[in-house]
Amino acid sequence: MSATDPDSAFTFLSQGAIIQEFKVAGHNIVQSFPEARFYRIHNDAYLGETIGRTTNRVKGAELNNLNGRSYKLAINDGGNRNSLHGGFQGWGRKDFQGPKPVNRHGKEGVQFRYVSNDGEENYPGTVECFVWYTAGIEDGKTVLDIEYQIELIGDECDETVVGATNHSYFQVNPGAPTTEGTVVTLGTNEYLELDANQIPTGQISVFPAIPPAGEAFNLGATEPVIDDCFVMDRAAPASCPLDTRSLPLKTLATISHPSTGLHLEIQSTEPAFQFYTGDGLYIPEVEIDKGTKIPSRGKRSGIAIEPSRYVDCAGREEWSGMCKIRRGQLWGARSVYRAWKD
Repeated sequence: MSATDPDSAFTFLSQGAIIQEFKVAGHNIVQSFPEARFYRIHNDAYLGETIGRTTNRVKGAELNNLNGRSYKLAINDGGNRNSLHGGFQGWGRKDFQGPKPVNRHGKEGVQFRYVSNDGEENYPGTVECFVWYTAGIEDGKTVLDIEYQIELIGDECDETVVGATNHSYFQVNPGAPTTEGTVVTLGTNEYLELDANQIPTGQISVFPAIPPAGEAFNLGATEPVIDDCFVMDRAAPASCPLDTRSLPLKTLATISHPSTGLHLEIQSTEPAFQFYTGDGLYIPEVEIDKGTKIPSRGKRSGIAIEPSRYVDCAGREEWSGMCKIRRGQLWGARSVYRAWKD
């Protein structure tokens, strides 16, 4: 899908509604594989995927107090006994219907649809997910607008938990082995403190390794190491609507690199975002044709910025209002990505 300029274009895949290309001034600023087939077998890093049916971690891989019972989920979080990104076969591994060309809000776009059946990864209830991508050029910037909508459409249960986000890894110095030298500014320096199993303790604190909100810092070769959920709205557990799309956009993060002059700004209606410096990232070598190989990429070769609700809101009763839906309700979210070159 073009943003009206061949040097600013997007490529999406049916698998996981994946963002394969996000081109700005001729540069692809997302880590990707060159062909769709490689995502089937090599995408343990979730490159570009739509994450669901829930995002991030669920403590102990178990949902409690849902439909009057508990549900055991897949344990797939390394050495931690949590469920991560929807389980072993989350939505990033599923084939969506699409891309279907649409005109949404006056912009060229594409629609993806996926129906997640009752019991998939042991989540209750059949839900329908729509993902809309719309693109354009605004004030000389390449803009990608993402909307998510999820609805409980089955009658197997009274309620379920849901969530969705995109898991692209951004690199505004394309071709470089790491993100070293990237300049980052975050919209907040408050984060959810974690226990030893990477689950929030419930405390919101100032992150020690970065400056206050709105002040820039540089990514070095090995520091800072960040894989944390940053909080844009402290009141979210009590006030966050299931569908945040009508809320004002807030700037979560901006990144740029002086060597390329490439910039990326991410805004969202969501109350939090995961910021990951990619210290565990590994993208394996792939062979396109006999003798033609794309080399592997290692740790800190991309930055993941994932707009979301609070981590473990599906498993934490006092936060569950952010993700628990009943029939007749919609869960929704919107994020806008603006990229440009000096």
